[in-house]
Amino acid sequence: MKFKSNLFPWMLALCLSVSFRGISQDSVRNITLSEAINLSLQNSKVLRVSRARVDQAVANSTIAKQNQLPDLKVTGAYMWLPVQPNISTSLKSGNNGGQPSEPIKVTQAAYGIANLSVPVYSGMRIQYGIRSAEFLEKAAGLNADQDKDAVILNTIDAFSNLYKARANRRVIEENLAQSRSRDADFANLEKNGLLARNDKLKAQLQTANIELALADVDNNLKVAMVNMNIMLGLPEETLLAADSASMEEPLNIRPLTEYEQMALQNRKDMQAIGYRKQASQVGIRSAKSDYYPSIALTGGYIAADIPNFFTMTNAVTLGVGLSYNVSSLWKTNAHVQHAKAEYAEVQANEEMLSDDIRRQVNQAYETLLTANKKIEVSVKAIEQGKENYKIVKNKYENSLLTVTDLLDANALMLQSQISWELARADAIVAYNTLLERAGILSSTRNIK
Repeated sequence: MKFKSNLFPWMLALCLSVSFRGISQDSVRNITLSEAINLSLQNSKVLRVSRARVDQAVANSTIAKQNQLPDLKVTGAYMWLPVQPNISTSLKSGNNGGQPSEPIKVTQAAYGIANLSVPVYSGMRIQYGIRSAEFLEKAAGLNADQDKDAVILNTIDAFSNLYKARANRRVIEENLAQSRSRDADFANLEKNGLLARNDKLKAQLQTANIELALADVDNNLKVAMVNMNIMLGLPEETLLAADSASMEEPLNIRPLTEYEQMALQNRKDMQAIGYRKQASQVGIRSAKSDYYPSIALTGGYIAADIPNFFTMTNAVTLGVGLSYNVSSLWKTNAHVQHAKAEYAEVQANEEMLSDDIRRQVNQAYETLLTANKKIEVSVKAIEQGKENYKIVKNKYENSLLTVTDLLDANALMLQSQISWELARADAIVAYNTLLERAGILSSTRNIK
């Protein structure tokens, strides 16, 4: 009975531990890469800013188009005169027989004026403004698309970090279990006098190092999970697991020259700067339009009423208005030079961007080749590590090698497994980075 009472707490603790682990596993949300990308696009703060900039560009385009619409201004006023004004008139009237007229008493006055102006010609300033705003609107939309590709790539990178942290933890946990089992075997051997105490301590030291590595991996996993949750708009405490099937995408690598050509044709930032260049060209012509006068058709209506003195209604006016700022003859040239300087800046930025794009594509391409090479080496290293550990363990059991050799072989096998997991994830990120640099990431993933 005493033995059973001592055993019961341990059995209860084991059941609770298994039950807790089951609940913990059930609470982990397994997420695919496609699902992560969709959530990040829906909740991205960067894309909210981009959409706001597009809305601003659309509004500016609408404002520019409204400049060609008629202007209608209506003004009116009512005035009370607390002090009697002195009023004299030069109008002659023969009705008073030459007698002086009675003074006019005015205590209030009211008037209303409506003016309508329809622009006819302004040196093409309005048309140039509309075209420039339309070009800038298209550029803002393309910049938003470029930001979307950046968000997708950041999501893939974060997903990869989460996967690597989980994979590292799995490999280290497996090796920790093996190491602890080996420690138990070595402890029994040491008790029976078949193993030196120093060898047992070496094995236990390696177990402690694996436990420290597991603590670091747990920290990295937590950080990766928080970053992923924030990016996806999920609660920070959500437990996430990256779907391993998402890290097995086929990598169809084309020649480098094809990616460079696709980048120059499909990169949204390259297309956007092209529209900005056209807007700058229109800006030069718009600045030159200040040399010309503005012509507009005008119309108006006037009504006024000053009791006991003056009343006017139905006073309709029609005419043509001409305005010209004479100072533009010596001021406009500076505006034209400024517009030309802006165009030269955009042109230089376009050339710089073209060079930068080629550098980015080349760098991404070489990174992808290196990542694939690491996968090949890691696969061979895993096979070699397993075979080496098997040979070393056999020799150790036959007293041909020391325990240090056995532990070193185990460490090499562990490192090869971790390197393979990292290489797989890095290759996926490198491939998608190349697609983003080539401007085809969204189209490849069928994201609109």
